[in-house]
Amino acid sequence: MIQHPITMAGPDEDAGDPAVVVATRPKTKRPPLYKVLLLNDDYTPMEFVVAVLERFFGMSHAQAFEIMLTVHKKGLAVVGVFSHEIAETKVAQVMDFARRHQHPLQCTMEKE
Repeated sequence: MIQHPITMAGPDEDAGDPAVVVATRPKTKRPPLYKVLLLNDDYTPMEFVVAVLERFFGMSHAQAFEIMLTVHKKGLAVVGVFSHEIAETKVAQVMDFARRHQHPLQCTMEKE
């Protein structure tokens, strides 16, 4: 009985061999992102909006002040972009905080 040594084909050898299995990874789709928006109103103090941006969105005082001015002048501003769960949590936190402090501040989310 003649035995043949088992060899691995090099990159140029037997490239079309149907016995060679190529492992492929399924491409995973990135989850959709959601914009969190703050809406302007005529009652919530500007200082409160700045405090919300610092507390819930990790902004510096200067960043929070700039975003607050955008909300005040344009009527709304995007304050962050997150996965669905995180965006939902941020909206709930802001709305609860505003209610507890008796401010009508509105925070919403929309798909990016």
